[in-house]
Amino acid sequence: MPAKLLQLVFDGVADGPVGIALDIVAAAARVVRAGLVDLPCGRQVPRHHIVSVTGEPVRTAAGRTLAVDGALALRGLGAGDVLVLPGLGMATPREIDAGLARPDITRGVELVARAAARGVLVAASCSATFVLAASRVLEGRQATTTWWLGPTFARRFPRVILRTDRMVVAAGNVFTAGTAFAHADLMLALLAHTLSPSLAHAVANLLLLDERASQARYMVMDHFRSSDPVVRELERFITANLARQVTLREMARATATSPRTLARRVATALATTPQQFAQRLRIAQAVHLLETTRRPVDDIAAHVGYADPAAFRRVFRRETGETPLARRTRSLVPDSE
Repeated sequence: MPAKLLQLVFDGVADGPVGIALDIVAAAARVVRAGLVDLPCGRQVPRHHIVSVTGEPVRTAAGRTLAVDGALALRGLGAGDVLVLPGLGMATPREIDAGLARPDITRGVELVARAAARGVLVAASCSATFVLAASRVLEGRQATTTWWLGPTFARRFPRVILRTDRMVVAAGNVFTAGTAFAHADLMLALLAHTLSPSLAHAVANLLLLDERASQARYMVMDHFRSSDPVVRELERFITANLARQVTLREMARATATSPRTLARRVATALATTPQQFAQRLRIAQAVHLLETTRRPVDDIAAHVGYADPAAFRRVFRRETGETPLARRTRSLVPDSE
């Protein structure tokens, strides 16, 4: 009997991810039926069901009624089965707080914890990662979430090792993904993990889905701006000194704080360190120059404080998931490295 893949949906579920999951599982079944990929012996594409906590239809974020196949029943679920939570229409900290206090989501949190205890692989994307984290299955593990909610996630779940630069994070039997359309990446990762990497690759090719390891390239620096005046002053200081590397002591002096206080304020506001924040500002400026000028990459590296062009390329790739040349090519500003 094939394993089960259940999508657990709540009122406010994002419409796109639900459809993406349906398309990907259906495409996987077509690929296997056509003989394009051979699965390991005994493996089959899972049966896909959409379930809610009560078995009643839910109202999507777009205001549509979404029929479900029934209520989430844990009986019969175990190792080999997958429970996926598509992203919810919760885009702000206030909406996160209100959502996690809802009775249906509170009940969903309990069911997720019990499913994980039975050996079910559990996964979530976008703001549904908050539901997963509330079940405590992520404690002590790495995880990602939609990148602009990273600071909110880090404050609420300090025992989770947050990696907002990653599109998908696999931590044992728990998978998380970033923004709503990272649900496609999540589903492909689940196919690769539970069935076959070759199947996931074939489905990605069939549906013309890019392979994206990082969501860092999509981060807009304005979302990292904070109402904290210390953080705003730090940003001004770093921006005025992009051509050189500044020390933590210099940053603390410029913001009239101690290094320890500065680190605490930045961690609270941005869920990162002052040094990492400075690095992101430098890379953001580098991206801007790559997209809007024809300056050589080595000159841009020096302009944003990297005397060693090779080191700049390593940091740029780690932060954005691509090389400087790839970024320039996408922006249609011709040049070479």
